[in-house]
Amino acid sequence: MCLGIPGQIVEITDEGRQMAMASVSGVRREVSLAPVADRPLAALVGEWVLIHVGFAMAVIDEHEAAETLEALRGLGEAQEALEAMAEGAKSLEQPA
Repeated sequence: MCLGIPGQIVEITDEGRQMAMASVSGVRREVSLAPVADRPLAALVGEWVLIHVGFAMAVIDEHEAAETLEALRGLGEAQEALEAMAEGAKSLEQPA
């Protein structure tokens, strides 16, 4: 089963590579905007997207994002993915 999680684009990190920082329930993660780059990347800042394996697969509205996150939390399916993202973020913060 594929799981897409809603996240909000908070900044463009590398325009040339079409990469951005997304916030997913407070966890920040770099994602590729290539699948949704049908407009200037700066126009995507603040937009909600459905993220799967590091790619923003679709732009969704805020209401749909909130409903999807709530449904995933209710099912417990998002928890494991969010915990893995948080662990990944912690490992990036620790010095080598």
